[in-house]
Amino acid sequence: MEVQKFEAVNQDGEPFSFSKLKGKVWVADFLFTNCDTVCSPMTANMASLQKKLAVAGMDAELVSFSIDPDHDQPGRLKEYAKGVEADFSNWNLLTGYKQPFIESFANKSFMAAAAKLEGSNQFVHSTSFYLVNKDGVVLQKYEGASNPPYNEIIKDIKTLEE
Repeated sequence: MEVQKFEAVNQDGEPFSFSKLKGKVWVADFLFTNCDTVCSPMTANMASLQKKLAVAGMDAELVSFSIDPDHDQPGRLKEYAKGVEADFSNWNLLTGYKQPFIESFANKSFMAAAAKLEGSNQFVHSTSFYLVNKDGVVLQKYEGASNPPYNEIIKDIKTLEE
């Protein structure tokens, strides 16, 4: 699956678009800061992946898309990620688009669900980490909420970076 072009802002309120990822290998996930179930462990796992990539001397980008853009403003995303000691040099948490866009984007680009639960502040969304190659094509998805296969992800990134 090819990732659709997108325009967003990151946790610093800076514009961030698909073009910034061209020619890079990246790992994506979907989250929202009000999540009362899987997002906290997923974000901690993404932080662990980031640390493992650094130890391996690898340069992959990490991208977390908020599926609650109305609530998740840049400052909120930054505080949320600081809770897991995120390094923002290669991890961008994105917002700044409309709800219908992110729901469609998740579905079309990642075959991932993203929808607000009726009468709730919670959302249904994928708990996977998605590996995207330098051409913007999703090649693989991995469990992101519990026991991610870090060694497999790192091996797959290494293969793509060669």
